[in-house]
Amino acid sequence: MRPLSIDGAFALEPTVHRDHRGSFHEWFRADVFAAATGEALPLSQANCSVSQRGTLRGVHYSDVPPGQAKYLTCVRGAVLDVLVDLRVDSPTYRRWEAVRLGEQRHTALYAGPGLGHAFLALTDDATMIYLCSSGYAPEHEHGIDPYDPDLGIAWPTDVPHVLSPKDAAAPSLAAAEAAAALPRLRPTA
Repeated sequence: MRPLSIDGAFALEPTVHRDHRGSFHEWFRADVFAAATGEALPLSQANCSVSQRGTLRGVHYSDVPPGQAKYLTCVRGAVLDVLVDLRVDSPTYRRWEAVRLGEQRHTALYAGPGLGHAFLALTDDATMIYLCSSGYAPEHEHGIDPYDPDLGIAWPTDVPHVLSPKDAAAPSLAAAEAAAALPRLRPTA
């Protein structure tokens, strides 16, 4: 695993063994994860999403505490996955990093608690799987407008984007900050 430019974000680029039968790779190992991140990933929930080409999901994040860390990969098709540091007291606050995930390279990403997550499906039937450190709790889940110019995420424009009504109505980063709705790297008591 290698650290990304955002504190608390990592990428795994596994060795993929291919032969005439297909392929095999390890997309998560607790010992490798702990050695790279310095922490264990408690698993409370596993998710799978399938998206049509152009589907834009996010930018989603959860309150800290309790926080929700995600370890994810794309097992079919391809996506442009984006991690955003939304922790107002982080040295990498507002920084985002995009990584192409797909069935060819099998890269996996780790997004620590307080990081925002979004992706754009680049193919039909883009299938993402997630391991989550805590279960879904709607009262702690939030979103930021994925087109917010304060973030400046460079989304590909060669495909029409499809958003859910909730993501299309998500507040700007400035509005979430003004409402004190953004997470912190070091939660206050």
